[in-house]
Amino acid sequence: MMKFRFRRQGLDPQREKIKQELFAFNKTVEHGFPNQPSSLAFDPMLRIMAIGTKSGAVKIYGAPGVEFTGLHKETATVTQMHFLPGQGRLLTLLDENTIHLWELQQKDGCSYLEETRSFLLPGRPGFDCPNSPPSITRVTVILVAASCDVAALGTEGGGVYFVQIPSLKLLEDQTLLQDEILQSLPDEYRCGKTLGPVESLQHHPQQPSKMLIGYSRGLVTLWDRESRKAEHHFLGNQQLESLYWESNGSSFISSHSDGGYMVWAESTNASATSQPVTSTIPYGPFPCKAINKIQWQSSSCGNHFIMFSGGMPRASYGDRHCVTVMQGKNLVTLDFTSRVIDFFSVCPVKSEDGPDNPTALVVLVEEELVVIDLQTPGWPTIQSPYLAPLHSSAITCSYHISNVTLKLWERIILAGEQQNPHFSSVSWPIDGGKSLAEEPSQRGLLLTGHEDGTVRFWDASGVALRPLYRLSTAGIFQTDCDHNESLNQSGDEDWPPFRKVGCFDPYSDDPRLGIQKIALCKYSSKLVVAGTAGQVTAVTEGLQ
Repeated sequence: MMKFRFRRQGLDPQREKIKQELFAFNKTVEHGFPNQPSSLAFDPMLRIMAIGTKSGAVKIYGAPGVEFTGLHKETATVTQMHFLPGQGRLLTLLDENTIHLWELQQKDGCSYLEETRSFLLPGRPGFDCPNSPPSITRVTVILVAASCDVAALGTEGGGVYFVQIPSLKLLEDQTLLQDEILQSLPDEYRCGKTLGPVESLQHHPQQPSKMLIGYSRGLVTLWDRESRKAEHHFLGNQQLESLYWESNGSSFISSHSDGGYMVWAESTNASATSQPVTSTIPYGPFPCKAINKIQWQSSSCGNHFIMFSGGMPRASYGDRHCVTVMQGKNLVTLDFTSRVIDFFSVCPVKSEDGPDNPTALVVLVEEELVVIDLQTPGWPTIQSPYLAPLHSSAITCSYHISNVTLKLWERIILAGEQQNPHFSSVSWPIDGGKSLAEEPSQRGLLLTGHEDGTVRFWDASGVALRPLYRLSTAGIFQTDCDHNESLNQSGDEDWPPFRKVGCFDPYSDDPRLGIQKIALCKYSSKLVVAGTAGQVTAVTEGLQ
């Protein structure tokens, strides 16, 4: 019997150093849409937007070229983000229940994003056994006060806690527990039950010390922080999803798990409780999915904007990912090909009592960002100067060209503009900040071939990849699929009034259409593509 002895060799430090110097790759910049987005926020004063991801990344965007990136130390999902308007500060909530404060700092004339503090809400002893160890008090919703000096934390246990900003110090004397609310409710409504987790917090638009507290079981309470008193209870009977104040503070709207929403008036009578003024299920009468989030904004024309996500009929369209926009008799159901993460509206700076007049709706879905122009009739899409999804269809090949001639560049730009007449002509609404980067010295062009047979042209001169032109080769091949068939087809039905928006398409009509190779002559404007259905040489018509 032969015996072998194996000796594990130690790593040679000098060799490892050489390997690191010669072969190590360091990420310098990221292009395209963030991977696995999970949350969204907007600063209406600085006009910048933040996107959080499942990997713990925080990305801030403003005007084209204005971009900041931060990364939590913990690899955890960013579930919520809230700007402190006008301060360059951002609160983030991770799914591990920690809260983090980020600030835009400046050094040597340049700005960067930095995490400055973190906070974990301490647990409370178990209710059944006073001597038991503290349990986790999970935060479900955050509300930054209008003064930006305090944040309210709604929890899974129904309590509301308050922390100072920027110290993130817990204000224990202001803590509001669910028992305090239960004791002030009518006996017939209370019935010994809990109110459930806090689902929504909204501060009064005219009286900063007052806030709405919405519990999952349907109750909404108007709470005054200064007097520590529940001024009014709004007795709902449907599971609550979200709340939103009318700008003058005279009424608010609530959305629910049955696919409906209710309008409530702030009561001035002596009664401590009230019922909704109106109740509507927009896509009823058959059972509908929950309206996850709702916004209600005033307009100069007199008709309010109502915008909400979800609410689709369960049986017929329960698998659709939709955001609905309503104003008077105008209604459109924006239909996306991936799950809706969040949305917000962009409004101009207004006088204290003036209408909101939203100008744009920004919707973040799993695979792209879509912006809708609310000023132009028909509510067209605004083409994004950045964050365009490179993977609108799976990428199968790519080709980069540097120092593109001006003549070819202008032809590509012109062809792209003629190709997209349906886009809005208004300016990009997220325009905060100013890019300090110098203009690129040469024009760079990136071509990507895709699984659906398209070739896309991108401006790769700077950090942000801007879409310029799209060439479809599917019509060249004879297949069993109708390539002109719109994804917006829903039979002869016109209700709900679906409109397919966005460019992400996870499905290819025919896998044989995938582009395998691309080559472009930057002098003759001839484009050569090769696909698995055969070798084809094509000259792009719009570039001649």
